Amino acid sequence: MTTDEITDLLTEAYVDELETVMNYLTNAIVLDGVHAEEVKESLEEDVQEELEHARMLGERLKQLEHSPPGSDAFEASQSGLQPPEDTTDVQSVIEGVLEAEDDAIETYRALHEAASDANDPVTEDVAVSILSDEEAHRTEFRGFHKEFPQN
Repeated sequence: MTTDEITDLLTEAYVDELETVMNYLTNAIVLDGVHAEEVKESLEEDVQEELEHARMLGERLKQLEHSPPGSDAFEASQSGLQPPEDTTDVQSVIEGVLEAEDDAIETYRALHEAASDANDPVTEDVAVSILSDEEAHRTEFRGFHKEFPQN
């Protein structure tokens, strides 16, 4: 039932979620200024949700008789989500979040399609559940992008 494509996408998504946790947490800590508070609070909340996504993906990999990867398999890819040198540059963090969410949405749509093609309704359900959260995050940060002052 499972395919290499499904396990590859689950693994990719697992690693991406953990990288997102690191970057969201770091940005929530380092951002400064009057405009940063609402974004920092949102990032803090999203850290827990993204960590739960990683847990779901890791558990699905285990159910499919694969192991989620450890840190040796990690290659950072979210260059747009690195903490800004100017810690008041909230807009660059918002743009980085939007980029990360777009990438995640693309991955979960591909995972859903692969799972559907392989008649794997459990993985489909995981993909749809996480996809819904990622689309909600993107919507929230699109709103921030419209509201926050441009540097």
